[in-house]
Amino acid sequence: MASTQLVLLLSCLWLSASNAFTRRRFLIRSEVLVAEQDRWFTQRLDHFSGADPRVWEQRYFMNDSFSQSDGPVFLMIGGEGAANPGWMTQGTWIMYAEKMGALCLLLEHRFYGKSHPTKDMSLENLRYLSSQQALADLAHFQTVMTDKLGLGDRKWIVFGGSYPGNLAAWYRLKYPHLAHAAVASSAPVNAVLNFSEYLEVVQASLSRNHSDCPGMVKLASDTLLQLLDYKENYVKITKDFYLCEVLVIRSKMDQAFLLDTIAEYISDIVQYNNDNREFEGVKGGNITIQVVCDIMSNESFGSPYDRFVEVIKRIMKAREEKCIEANYQQFVNDMTDIHWEGSASSGGRQWMYQTCTEFGYFQSSDSVSQPFSGFPLSYHVQQCTDIYGKAFTLPVITDAVQQTNENYGALNVQSSRIIFPNGLIDPWHALGINTNLTSDLIAFPMQDAAHCADMYPARPEEPTVLPAVRKEIFEQLVEWLQL
Repeated sequence: MASTQLVLLLSCLWLSASNAFTRRRFLIRSEVLVAEQDRWFTQRLDHFSGADPRVWEQRYFMNDSFSQSDGPVFLMIGGEGAANPGWMTQGTWIMYAEKMGALCLLLEHRFYGKSHPTKDMSLENLRYLSSQQALADLAHFQTVMTDKLGLGDRKWIVFGGSYPGNLAAWYRLKYPHLAHAAVASSAPVNAVLNFSEYLEVVQASLSRNHSDCPGMVKLASDTLLQLLDYKENYVKITKDFYLCEVLVIRSKMDQAFLLDTIAEYISDIVQYNNDNREFEGVKGGNITIQVVCDIMSNESFGSPYDRFVEVIKRIMKAREEKCIEANYQQFVNDMTDIHWEGSASSGGRQWMYQTCTEFGYFQSSDSVSQPFSGFPLSYHVQQCTDIYGKAFTLPVITDAVQQTNENYGALNVQSSRIIFPNGLIDPWHALGINTNLTSDLIAFPMQDAAHCADMYPARPEEPTVLPAVRKEIFEQLVEWLQL
């Protein structure tokens, strides 16, 4: 498992195309099978240098099975991982497309999946990886495809969840002549250096099921921290948490990485609680906040530490994981591999670069109102330095985060026709827009819902708020299309 900051923002669309997705349209509509094949778009490398003629091939997907000549064009924005073609036949946007007669397109984000703009991911080449370049990719793609497909004046609506939710809102903000409207699900549009509120929401979400649950997690976390004070406990910790190799603590970074990695298992359950990601090939969805807190409150499993060990064991079994990678130096080695075949090339190296150069989003344990310890802001900043070089210092990263908010407006979005759904269990809602800004910058705070919950296919077990929210979003889009 990677560190928390790498994993827990990964967008709602990122999972690899190799994952299983077997749903009705994929099974029975042959035209959708054709639509899900890789397609390629010749994209500019640097949109902000007219003197640079270099181009590359960007992957996209298309589903035209619902498309009507007077219908809109839906553009799903890819994020920090391989675009999953399962989304071309699944999800709320497909339900909307079927009703509205929309053409559906999904553009993979540069530097992720199969969309390789450069020969490798050296620091020199990663300078072409930014949200601004990604937005310009969308604009060029839309302009060329409108002409190529003869789309005329059909209105484009953009969709995205998590980081792509940001991109959806920012595309409407920066390119209002191209994007008619946007649905920005679970979008943390406010970039922050130290996102300590993330774990505060984790604590609040855990307490919804059992008031004593966060306290038990805190006791367990403190016990683990105490055990780490003595080398003779390292074998026990290795066995308890199924570490891939015997634990060795050589530095504060080694210790922080272990604590962060273990904490991520709980945070991940909270972020995606009771969602419907099975069609993406995600395993372990049966482990929910309720399951975690039932175990943490059950004295028959032993001490709070023993209960915590049982929780991690259950999560690993559900996900079919054999062991936990908790070696910080190996993590750094993986993350410094610049090759497309490297072990961190699926998104780890790229996304951390974006957090270090644009967003921060560092989920530290600095707040006293959360249940974990041992991975402060300095630990996250040190990762930037260890992986990308000495130039990546706290002042540099702080300035980069500030520039992002200056460019896009953070929570003070000055635009129109954008919908912001946010699940209130999801820790990322703390950086999102949860109240209406204007009559057409609309927030949908969703009680009991998790990250990007409004985007996934409906099911009976989902939070009761979701059907109504999906309906209201649909009706709002229909209204805006009349403008």
